[in-house]
Amino acid sequence: MSETILNITLKKGGVPASLPQHTGVEILPQHIFKGPESTPFLAPRGVFLRDNQLFVSDTGRNRVFIWNRFPKTDFQEPDIVLGQGDADGAGRNAGGMVNAATLQYPSGIWSDGQRLIVADAWNHRVLIWHSMPTRHGQAADVVIGQRDFDSNQPNAHKVGADPSDRSLFWPYGVFSDGQRLWIADTGNRRILYFEHLPTENFAPAQGVIGKPDFNTRDYENQDPIWPYSVKIGPDGALAVADTQYYRVLVWRDWRSAFQGKADFIIGQADMDSNGQNQYGLHPRANTLSWCYDACFFQKGMLVADTGNSRVLRFNTFPGQNNPNADGLIGKPDFFTGSENAETVFGTEASMYWPFSLYADGNNLAVADTGNHRILLYGL
Repeated sequence: MSETILNITLKKGGVPASLPQHTGVEILPQHIFKGPESTPFLAPRGVFLRDNQLFVSDTGRNRVFIWNRFPKTDFQEPDIVLGQGDADGAGRNAGGMVNAATLQYPSGIWSDGQRLIVADAWNHRVLIWHSMPTRHGQAADVVIGQRDFDSNQPNAHKVGADPSDRSLFWPYGVFSDGQRLWIADTGNRRILYFEHLPTENFAPAQGVIGKPDFNTRDYENQDPIWPYSVKIGPDGALAVADTQYYRVLVWRDWRSAFQGKADFIIGQADMDSNGQNQYGLHPRANTLSWCYDACFFQKGMLVADTGNSRVLRFNTFPGQNNPNADGLIGKPDFFTGSENAETVFGTEASMYWPFSLYADGNNLAVADTGNHRILLYGL
């Protein structure tokens, strides 16, 4: 059975003559974006779109950027930088002690254009701005996971401390529907659920996915093993990128996730399987390697197959385990998995460990982390 390949060419003007041609759909991006020219992106691991706004976690430089309009050039200064005093800052916690205005290894981002939420992973906390920041280095309004803004210990105490309904350990992913909040509490191998966006520091979660209670860290194969991102679809479906088991766990309704295992799996045949590319030497249309993100798009899903340096596209909502992807981005076929493959003439038509992606309408942004850039294009 033939497979339709979405050969995404990341260069205006068409596919370079040196690259193999394939039957399929050619999608040209708006452009490749590298951040501010003075200090470009360094391993960005988080990206988010909202209308015409672009949000980027420039993880390697411990800062979050906001552009109020999509950038139109390869380099552009941000409208707002958080975590540092200006766009040239780069130190962990701005080179000092942790506080309400600093970041250390920021990752997941969410915004509705009025509020902003950032997973401040290595400070073991999530920060909330209840109104959009208007100046560089603006302090957050609320901290989740720590008693105050000046603390940053794992599980609000120390390494090895048991988790609680208030604590976090390496939270890498966040998502909200504008009312509720989900946090991928990665180091505690769980998803925390908040019925309302917290307005006070150190707020307790109201629910936990992947554990029988708030104090457990042990896990079974059907639980999220290393949940790196969490997303909710427009119809209430839940997707969790479960990185260490090379899979994406999907529930048809997020409410059912508190009591039961995922309805189906992308990347593995069953809950007990955990092979990288399903123990194959090369990727295929149904395999994953170190997947770090997934999002809902139109009637289907997009998955950041990070270790295979590609994005997989499922045109319809997968209804069974181990589905084949309908298309891909960043590779000429389903069987090529090396980063920046076929790049003798440059890296424009490739990816290198894409960690994050988000689609808003027909706009898609991909954090091409290993190439230190954001890929922006319309679908």
